[in-house]
Amino acid sequence: MPDERGAPRWTAVALPLLGAVVAVGLWWGATALFGIRSFFLPSPPDVVAAFREQPEYLLKEAWATLEMTGLGFLIALAAGLLMAMLLTMSRAVERATLPLLVALNSIPKVALAPLLIVWLGYGPGPKLVMIVLISFFPILVAAAAGLSSTPADLGELAKSLSASWWQAYLKVRLPWALPQVFVGLKLGISLAVIGAVVAEISSPNGGLGSVVVLSGASLDTPLAFAAITLLAILSIVLFYLVVGLERLLLPWARAITA
Repeated sequence: MPDERGAPRWTAVALPLLGAVVAVGLWWGATALFGIRSFFLPSPPDVVAAFREQPEYLLKEAWATLEMTGLGFLIALAAGLLMAMLLTMSRAVERATLPLLVALNSIPKVALAPLLIVWLGYGPGPKLVMIVLISFFPILVAAAAGLSSTPADLGELAKSLSASWWQAYLKVRLPWALPQVFVGLKLGISLAVIGAVVAEISSPNGGLGSVVVLSGASLDTPLAFAAITLLAILSIVLFYLVVGLERLLLPWARAITA
């Protein structure tokens, strides 16, 4: 059965898998064709062998990264939506706050990682703050853009029905903004994984980022690539979870944009 765009539904799964197979094949072929040593670039079988040697260790660290990423993303989501609502409620608040937020976002987050460790220690605090800092701004910008884009005729319709300001916000502005909000969420969840890895590399006491650092220090390149591969899989899974949630909650958005 075709989807809204006329393409068979099986292509939604088959084409991404085909792309992954082609990418792995090119990677494998390059290592074999040019005789690249696994110390520099391990082949896919080397990476699989490294994973099979320490599956429990890698999966445990992947779970640690997933926990930090999920918690940090939820905090960024709540903070981003709340700040977007405040910015769109009051022009004065927007003018006073937005330049500060832009200035904060312009700071390279990697430069903050050592300072976060000094301020918060080596616990989960620096990791959560790093994830929130990296994923917060895209969510804020997307949500604010969506809340500010409500058509004027919908606002007039809410007024004609004697809706209060809060009812108009919840029943008109917020639903209209949700497709734009999900754009920010899809970008934010990918950046959240990056934030977690940056924090784990700066403070290698847990997570897949620490596996990359420690295996690199011990010259175990296949193990480092096994951790990187798990990070890629984790990012893909989280991204498509957000996509699936969007399709579940907003079927009407796909219908009007197909």
